[in-house]
Amino acid sequence: MNAENQPVTTASVRKMPFEKYRAFKPVSLPDRTWPDQVISKAPRWCSVDLRDGNQALIEPMTPDEKLKMYHLLLELGFKEIEVGFPAASQTDFDFVRLIIEHNMIPDGVTIQVLCQAREELIARTCEAVQGARHVIFHLYNSTSTLQRKVVFNMSREQVVAMATEATALVKAHADRLQQQGTQVILEYSPESYTATEMDFAVEICDAVMQVWQPTVANKIILNLPSTVEMATPNIYADQLEWFIRHLPERDKAVISLHTHNDRGTGVAASELGLMAGADRIEGTLFGNGERTGNCDLITMAMNMFSQGIDPELYLGEMARIVEVSECCTKIPVHVRQPYAGELVFTAFSGSHQDAIRKGMARVETQTGGVWEVPYLPIDPVDVGGSYRETVRVNSQSGKGGVAFILENYYGVSLPRPLLLEFSPVIQKLSEGGGELKPAVIWKAFTDEFVDVEGPYKLVEYRLLGGSGLRQVCEAQIAVGENIIDIAGEGSGPIDAFIAAMISTLNEPLNVVDYQEYSLNEGSEAQAICIITIVDEQQQRFYGVGLSQNTTTAAFGSIIAAVNRKWR
Repeated sequence: MNAENQPVTTASVRKMPFEKYRAFKPVSLPDRTWPDQVISKAPRWCSVDLRDGNQALIEPMTPDEKLKMYHLLLELGFKEIEVGFPAASQTDFDFVRLIIEHNMIPDGVTIQVLCQAREELIARTCEAVQGARHVIFHLYNSTSTLQRKVVFNMSREQVVAMATEATALVKAHADRLQQQGTQVILEYSPESYTATEMDFAVEICDAVMQVWQPTVANKIILNLPSTVEMATPNIYADQLEWFIRHLPERDKAVISLHTHNDRGTGVAASELGLMAGADRIEGTLFGNGERTGNCDLITMAMNMFSQGIDPELYLGEMARIVEVSECCTKIPVHVRQPYAGELVFTAFSGSHQDAIRKGMARVETQTGGVWEVPYLPIDPVDVGGSYRETVRVNSQSGKGGVAFILENYYGVSLPRPLLLEFSPVIQKLSEGGGELKPAVIWKAFTDEFVDVEGPYKLVEYRLLGGSGLRQVCEAQIAVGENIIDIAGEGSGPIDAFIAAMISTLNEPLNVVDYQEYSLNEGSEAQAICIITIVDEQQQRFYGVGLSQNTTTAAFGSIIAAVNRKWR
């Protein structure tokens, strides 16, 4: 053992400076009800890929990339799409004008635009959306204690005045747009909601509602963002339930959530937020967004799908969604990304592979259509995947993985004893490191059981009629460098060939098992024959034959088994 591998005998782990941080103060809500709620329907989805997601990119999307992403979002079924921050950049302004002027907003789809609570930005934003049929004007200003103190140096009253004055400006512009045929819905976000005093969050949202004057038929959207994720998701749910309980005229507001993922629980926070009474979710495909990202809408929608809930988004072509997202964002989707990563339906573990294989066999035979397969929460086919992708073989795999590959790629179902004999061959191959592709496993199988090196090789054969219903088999066998003619009679071709081997070559053959089945259909149909012979000591030897001719396959399996006995 070298010095680097010497055991550690004393604790020498350094400590993190945890004392500089303070725990988030939870909400006092002892009678909370959200833990008893169950998500039973999809929320209103709003994609912010073209705004929040775009501004978080190292290289923001080009106009062509924005258009490509926009069309993907439409195909997936999003009815509300935040298309940009038109007052912040000419690129965003031009994109909003492009989709309006070229009639690229389908009926039933509402575009959303973001704007800070500033007069000149509000006017510019309203100029950008002229001509659209339906627009969500997303107005925001930060309300948290820290931002009021550090960034704005403003009192609560001053922040409320900022929000209400901006709302009045939006309302005046909205009235003019309404006359031109554009319906404007106001969305108000008290940014940094999670770090805002709960009573103040209710106060400022109520003040905005009083200016906007929503109705039950024409509701305001109150978006309560976890701009920075500061606590566990249950605390966010408490904050939301407290807010909803205390908000006057709750029936005139759509409660929307916009979670970020700083603690890695953006999806969980949004899910618990729905349980707490929210109606609408903002997020991005695969969670792209500022810092650690936004709520991953695909994960959240697929979570619902896995529970038997219609996600109201079409995610059946996941590979294409990944391709477009990676092309537009230049961010690769991780191989372990839920539902979408290359390896999320893949098992390398032998016990997992065996359970998946048995579960898949059960699903194929049962009726009712319910998906119940160990380790696979959904059927990979539902997102454009394949059963074949679920099992891949490396040094951690076992016989179940080998069997799955042979069955699903090549249609070969091996008897358990033969599989047990073949598994060590694969284990030895895999110990060289890395994954064994199906083609490698297949070659190892044929080398071991089909194309077996040994004393015998079938050159040719012919079948003749014998006495009564019996048949005669005449064949030529290569034995080393010699060609030997053999002949035998039996009840059928196989029996006759075995008789020829025994009588001419003095090769004892005791067949104890024989299987034959077709591997595929049509002109490419191929037969596989698996034979088992035993010697004088009752040791078993397996041989496999493959051919489009069943007799040739059978004779091949016999030669392979005898060669394996001699080997």
